[in-house]
Amino acid sequence: MAIESEKKHLLGVTLEDFAAYCDEQNLPAYRAKQVFEWVYKHGGGDFSAMSNLSKPLRQQLAEHWMVTTAVPADRREATDHTLKLLLRWPDEATSECVLIPDDRRQTACISSQVGCPVRCVFCASGHGGLQRQLKAGEIVEQALTLARLSESQGQRLSHIVVMGIGEPLANYNNVIKAIRIINADWGLNIGARKITVSTVGLPKQIRQLAAEDIQINLAISLHAPTDELRQELIPWAKNTRIDELVQAVRDYFKATGREVTIEYLLLGGVNDKVEHAHRLVTLCRRMRCNVNLIRYNPVPGLDFQRPDSSATHWFVQQLRERGVNVHVRKSRGLDIDAACGQLRRSTGGAKGTAVRG
Repeated sequence: MAIESEKKHLLGVTLEDFAAYCDEQNLPAYRAKQVFEWVYKHGGGDFSAMSNLSKPLRQQLAEHWMVTTAVPADRREATDHTLKLLLRWPDEATSECVLIPDDRRQTACISSQVGCPVRCVFCASGHGGLQRQLKAGEIVEQALTLARLSESQGQRLSHIVVMGIGEPLANYNNVIKAIRIINADWGLNIGARKITVSTVGLPKQIRQLAAEDIQINLAISLHAPTDELRQELIPWAKNTRIDELVQAVRDYFKATGREVTIEYLLLGGVNDKVEHAHRLVTLCRRMRCNVNLIRYNPVPGLDFQRPDSSATHWFVQQLRERGVNVHVRKSRGLDIDAACGQLRRSTGGAKGTAVRG
């Protein structure tokens, strides 16, 4: 039997790729579609459960392929039913994914990297730095794991946000491949317009994304309206001035016709003052965008505060009175370390140490 490391991850290949393997093995062409239907439509996580395949074929596939590779390292459910999973990969690396239920949708928030290179000072994700990239199959596996959990609760997973740990556009090829698998009718079959990629803003990759011919949503994590403050909060912002980011967003809209979402994390007393609101308005007038305001989820050990409801409402009014389309994102999972990287950090995974099983 092949050693584990030589096995290929089924969730990281397309139906076309797997059909080519079947052809090489002199298997009927329909076998590829049959296997993928078991995995994506019927939730088959193990070849032994694929009862309409012969036993020798199941054994052959199990020797060369793995369907899933991660094991749950931690699981927490909030009072609002937000469910957070910490997954441990075969190399002991860990990453987080979150299932966010709502009245009209079931959203999976998935990670793109193990750790994060951006090192936002207010965020738990980047404090251990970047450990490694997640492969396409590992990104898809998070979505599939949450899809199965959602189905077990009688709901179909409807939306994907690549907004967990990591900078998606710094793992561009794996993220795009994963999105195409998630979007494919033979995959998770989630519409492109129900998939969102959230980035701190890499202009070259934003333009590259515009040329992919896939109608996903793009969200830009701005968090500050001036270069000086943004660079204090987001060290990676030293590589990209806001003017460059605005131009990349303008180019993206020109190529795709799709507005972007500007994500703005409200940090009490830091970026929520009148001058910040007015500067943000000026920036928004230069782009086709809407604004998603997010009240900070406090992280133990980090010296940032969550603004109260009245301060948040005041900031919203400053933007709306000046013509900006703005919404406040509903906070979820406050009682289960739901902010990006908090669970991984609290269990020691951010330091590369073992987490509890």
